[in-house]
Amino acid sequence: MSTAASITALAIVVLLLVSAYFSATETALDAASRRRIHKLSRDGNRRAQCVERLQKNAERLAGAILLGDTLVIIMATALATGLFASFWGPYALLIAEPLVSVLVVLLAKVVPKTLVVRQADRAALALAPSMEQLVRLLSPVTVVCQKLMRGMLRLFGLRMEASQPVLSVQDLVRGAIDQQDRNDIKTHRDMLGSVLDLDELEVAEVMVHRRNMKMIDAAIGPEAIVEDVVASPYTRIPLWRDNPENIIGVLHAKALLRALRRQRGTLSMEQVEASMLPPWYVPETATLREQLNAFRARRSHFALVIDEYSVLKGLITLEDILEEIVGDIADEHDVPQSGIRAQADGRLIVDGTTTIRDLNRAMDWDLSDDHATTIAGYVIHEAQTIPEAGQTFKFGEFKFEVLQKRRNQLTLLRITAPETVEAAAI
Repeated sequence: MSTAASITALAIVVLLLVSAYFSATETALDAASRRRIHKLSRDGNRRAQCVERLQKNAERLAGAILLGDTLVIIMATALATGLFASFWGPYALLIAEPLVSVLVVLLAKVVPKTLVVRQADRAALALAPSMEQLVRLLSPVTVVCQKLMRGMLRLFGLRMEASQPVLSVQDLVRGAIDQQDRNDIKTHRDMLGSVLDLDELEVAEVMVHRRNMKMIDAAIGPEAIVEDVVASPYTRIPLWRDNPENIIGVLHAKALLRALRRQRGTLSMEQVEASMLPPWYVPETATLREQLNAFRARRSHFALVIDEYSVLKGLITLEDILEEIVGDIADEHDVPQSGIRAQADGRLIVDGTTTIRDLNRAMDWDLSDDHATTIAGYVIHEAQTIPEAGQTFKFGEFKFEVLQKRRNQLTLLRITAPETVEAAAI
């Protein structure tokens, strides 16, 4: 291969690396945690401030990346065609186009995006300064392109003014809420964000699982039923007969006490059943907003949750939905308990049944709850297996250690957060 051909081949490699840089930067800035970046920015981190500026000016950023990446790919294709022309003559174009396309998809798109997606925050902080300079350099061209685009859209009767927001009102409100990171308004931020989440969360994500439900067997007799209701911290308790799937009604403590008073302290089974409320079943796929509206319409606070096969999955109360907005609501009858316990070394001991949402809200994290509701389910999904006690996993920047396991359930875990690791290193 001649010197000129070697230089051309090297130039093609450099152009593919530049395209990979564009892909990696776009993915990193899009996937980076805005909450964590804002916190670093507020603490004076200049790179984080640079990331925020790019994220706020998303339209110009997208234009610069698209323009730069397109030019790079065109140049790489042209150079490859010229290089192959010296070997295959008129067939060079037929070879260069598919070969460059494969190289672009694999080396300049798939690989860089895969590498940065799990370390999005670090990648964004590393790549943002250079990208900001590039955006400034390409700014005149991108502005002209944007004006031409708006002009072409007007020809088809579409108008997009420069001040027109790209995000919906709900997204804008959510973004404004997420920016409020100060500790003195954290509670208000969580409450406002939770109100917006009511349309996204399903009943199955906040219900009391069937395994943890308090139910009473009708076979124990009226006297034992009354004793169980009085001893229970709950006001409403399902009553079943023959098998737990056969719920015959819901006992209300106040209604049962009224019946007791009328009968002067003695109740028959027929009188117990006469004081019950009929069971109300709701689908597990209903959103919290739909269920909240249903509670208000029926003037009821309690519902049994079933799946698509009408199998009992758990129960949900009005209090469960309200707790998703305002946090835990405890009264004098509730047993104090916490599924999240901080240790002296900064690590956390967490019950497996703790929901990812509650953990994120308590610790200001952003663990994904797309594929699991509880932290035990998160570990099982990420590990793609049911771990044994003593096993340790690292997903992203978090370290998870299984402390206890009962049958196939992970009951207790230890979590080491990125902040804990950094503190230990110092």
